[in-house]
Amino acid sequence: MPKESTMQSYSALLYLILSLSILVISFGDDEQEKLVLSDIKAHWSSSPQLATSWDASTPHCSWRGIQCINGSVSQISLSNLSLSNTLPQFICNLSNLSHLDLSINNITGNFPTSLYNCSSLRHLDLAQNLLDGALPDDIYKMSSQLAYIDLSFNSFSGHIPPSVGQLQSLRSLFLHENHFNGSFAIELANLVNLENLTLSFNNFSNQRIPSEFGNLTKLKDLWIRGANLVGEIPEALGKLTELEQLDLAENSLNGSIPAALWSLKKLKSLYLFSNNLTGEIEVTTLGSSIEEIDLSMNKLKGPIPVEFGNLAELKILFMYYNQLSGEIPRSIGTLTKLSDIRLFDNQLTGVLPPELGKHSELWNIEVWKNRFSGSLPDGLCANGVFSSVVAHDNNLTGELPSSLVHCPTLNNIMLHHNNLSGEFPFGIWSAAVALQYVQIHHNHFTGSLPDKLWPNLTRLEINDNKFSGKIPSYAPGLRVFQASNNMFSGEIPSSFSGMSNLQILALAGNLISGPIPEGISTLKLLTLLNLSNNQINGSIPAAMGSLTVLNMLDLSHNQLSGSVPPEIGNLKFNHLNLSYNQLSGEVPLQLQSPAYEQSFLSNPGLCSSKFIVNLNICAHQSHGDSNNSRRLVAAVLVALAGTVLLIMVVMGAMKCLRRPKGPHLPSRESIYFQRVDFNEDSIVHRLTNENLIGSGGSGKVYRISLGGRANQTVAVKKIWNNKKLNERVQKTFEAEAKILGSIRHANIVKLLCCISSDTSKLLVYEYMENRSLDEWLHGFGSGRVESLDWQKRIHIAIDVAQGLSYMHHNCKPQVVHRDVKSSNILLDSEFRAKIADFGLARIWVEAGVPESASNVVGTVGYMAPEYHRYPLKINEKVDVYSFGVVLLELTTGKRAQEGGEYEGLAGWAARCLREGNKPIDNMIDPGLTSTDKIERVLQLGVECTNTNPLLRPSMKQVLQKLMDCDELNEGRRYSDVISLLQMKRLSQHQSSPDDGGEDNS
Repeated sequence: MPKESTMQSYSALLYLILSLSILVISFGDDEQEKLVLSDIKAHWSSSPQLATSWDASTPHCSWRGIQCINGSVSQISLSNLSLSNTLPQFICNLSNLSHLDLSINNITGNFPTSLYNCSSLRHLDLAQNLLDGALPDDIYKMSSQLAYIDLSFNSFSGHIPPSVGQLQSLRSLFLHENHFNGSFAIELANLVNLENLTLSFNNFSNQRIPSEFGNLTKLKDLWIRGANLVGEIPEALGKLTELEQLDLAENSLNGSIPAALWSLKKLKSLYLFSNNLTGEIEVTTLGSSIEEIDLSMNKLKGPIPVEFGNLAELKILFMYYNQLSGEIPRSIGTLTKLSDIRLFDNQLTGVLPPELGKHSELWNIEVWKNRFSGSLPDGLCANGVFSSVVAHDNNLTGELPSSLVHCPTLNNIMLHHNNLSGEFPFGIWSAAVALQYVQIHHNHFTGSLPDKLWPNLTRLEINDNKFSGKIPSYAPGLRVFQASNNMFSGEIPSSFSGMSNLQILALAGNLISGPIPEGISTLKLLTLLNLSNNQINGSIPAAMGSLTVLNMLDLSHNQLSGSVPPEIGNLKFNHLNLSYNQLSGEVPLQLQSPAYEQSFLSNPGLCSSKFIVNLNICAHQSHGDSNNSRRLVAAVLVALAGTVLLIMVVMGAMKCLRRPKGPHLPSRESIYFQRVDFNEDSIVHRLTNENLIGSGGSGKVYRISLGGRANQTVAVKKIWNNKKLNERVQKTFEAEAKILGSIRHANIVKLLCCISSDTSKLLVYEYMENRSLDEWLHGFGSGRVESLDWQKRIHIAIDVAQGLSYMHHNCKPQVVHRDVKSSNILLDSEFRAKIADFGLARIWVEAGVPESASNVVGTVGYMAPEYHRYPLKINEKVDVYSFGVVLLELTTGKRAQEGGEYEGLAGWAARCLREGNKPIDNMIDPGLTSTDKIERVLQLGVECTNTNPLLRPSMKQVLQKLMDCDELNEGRRYSDVISLLQMKRLSQHQSSPDDGGEDNS
């Protein structure tokens, strides 16, 4: 054979051998990867989806969540598959793995350092798992190619190590919603390729924003909301020329807003709400891309910059709860994309921009509690989407724009306490099919109401206007109807079957005539009925006694006749007034009490068998018997008088003998905190058993009707102490009483005065007609009452949160309640909530008890764990814990002590959510229909009751989250858009620049 031919044969043989070797090696790698994936399947055997979709008889590159390049596994995406257990140590045996997404599972353990062996890893997503512990200090050993890390929604704690700054390829770093309580390293500023950085909702230790962050010039999203940031916003952030989203809200930042931020040309969203920012807003140059501005809940002053009128992309402008002054720039009204403007609770003046609504799809405007004048703009609904106008407590004048008649989307009208006049557009009642809330009281409107109102309408408050005509007979959704002090006439509708949801009906001060219809007894939810100052005649229907939750009834100043039905006496009234009528006969026995002595004035025909002021004694007996009785009573009275006189003489003589020499000291002292129309004697003389409404370990509570010009009702708490009290205790009590007496807040019960004697204190408060939240949630006595609907519950929660936020963040010195509970949350006639009982009783009763013991206060079920660990170091977070328990009561309907012997309601709820052994909608009060908002409030309750006080939110943060859950504030917080976008990333799993443009399809 020729030499050349032999060489060709050898070459062919060598090629064949090499090809077979490659095939064998490839086949071996393929099987090896399949074995690794099979081990992963066994490790996560609890996942039913993995068990059924990873079939060993099929190629592994076709398995669910697996993607390959050239037959080798490059991507694992197993999001939301109920994976439980730790991360497999051997996962990096997949040597070409570049993309790992295990988000939204139940993976446990510390940060998996086994991932250091994944040398090709570019994308790591472990968000929404159960990982905890500290991030390792040597995290820099991760792949040098790593561009994307998401560890959000886990339980990592400690600090963020400086070595993170060595991961130079990082473009996205998401660490929000963890338990970090140390610091975040300045070395993060070394990540010069970073485009997304989120550190929000962690409890860093009073961290300042490093000015070095100005070096992150590629940054697009910077999100550090609710992270205990302090100090000023660095001017250096003005160098972030690529920045699109900046969120530093819900922190304690102070100083002014750097002017350089406004010049960022790509900035779309700026969220700085809930800080302590001050000064005027200075704008030198203004970027043109800004879509959303939220500077609310700060201390900003001065005018709204006129340059804001040039923001052509602006959709959201929130600057409420500041101290802004001046006018709204007129050019803001011409912005073509503006949809929501909220500037309430400032000191703004002038008129509202007349072009508002004409050039954009405006849906909401909230400007209440300012000093605006002029009329409402007439083009609010020009683009057909307008929903809500809230402009109460201003100086607005003129008529309501007739264009609102052509606004079917209109949902909410709140214009009360203005000087608006003219006829209220009648067409609104038929055109605005979405209308739910109309509050226009205290204006000068005229007009009438239709006989039938839309079913969506739940609240109609038109009192103190000039409306006339007849009362509607059909409003099936209406819960509150207040139309007092108008000119309505005619009779009350004979049937209330079309208004069966009414809870408050106030028609006082009108021209209504005719009888009270028997059909009023169908209003089973009615708590307040006021028909006073009308021309109503006939008798009081006995069927009204079936209104079991009615606690306020005023029929005074009418022409009612006949007797007071005995059935009325079965009701538990907080307020009853039948005065100035023509009633006769004996008052029901249950109402023959000093508590009702002002309830029957100017009814000469009424009488009582007991001695009650303002009522005659009934003549039940014959004249002869009556004379004998009078003689017997007179004889007894004379004998008693003589005995009493003798005792007084003897006691007076003994007192004189014992009295030390020196000046005479008064037996009682009074401190008044409010202007009142009563004196201490009118209080003390009414502390009788008939007025007793409650008692506890420290004393008793009385309900006292004082009469007088104000016809005032007060609550008196009598607390006693038999110990000899020293001067320090007296001064402590008086000092705290003065602090509380000086607090002026709509959601804190007013302390009117304090009356002191040697052994007792009388604390006189304003009276709250609907008593405590505890009674409404858990029943009056042994009987369960009609439950509160969710709208009432969320408003109660917001009211209390506003009061606590004021105490914690606005009072100097700060006030910590230390005994927040549902029985200390009182409700007025319209279910507005106020916080009561600030521990003055504790100071008085526990005087002389060692300080370490007296500091452990509170109520079982509501007490934060730190009370027992270090009671001398507690702070305002104990109130946050207790309020969290109240939120759990409101959402679950359970008592604070329910949930087991050791864990209580807070522990039960946290365990249910942590272990997932009870679906969250099954935790909701059966009296409510589970919704996303109710579930969010329940989760907020669990967040507030975290056993670590550092991980609880502030009351300012809690308040904002509750406002987000209120249907009346729908869309209030657009600033969660970043979080939503990140969640969208978790579900889409699309290729991105972080993956190097790799084809994963």
